[in-house]
Amino acid sequence: MIERIDTKQRMSRIVKHNGTIYLCGQVCKDAEQGIKEQTETMLEKVDELLIQAGSDRKHILSATIYIKDMKYFAEMNEVWDAWVPEGYAPARACVEASMARDALLVEISVVAAEV
Repeated sequence: MIERIDTKQRMSRIVKHNGTIYLCGQVCKDAEQGIKEQTETMLEKVDELLIQAGSDRKHILSATIYIKDMKYFAEMNEVWDAWVPEGYAPARACVEASMARDALLVEISVVAAEV
């Protein structure tokens, strides 16, 4: 069975299937902030959605991070490294990409296991 949560015309915020949780791409709460703040608030949103879906950051299977410019890579990783519980690092990719809005510096897509 496929469960879709908070479904709109274009996408669902959460999709659950066979114990796997797929989150739509998440961006920051305030695009006027710098890369560290954007990364922090983006990951806060991931936490909120994972809890809503019945999971948590220890159960993330993979993450794909889209970053506007690789010059932000080290600063983004500082926040990421502090956020990921030790011993629970997911499979991860990070690519430089154009963003939907010019002020956005980072976006993440997450797949997690249901607890």
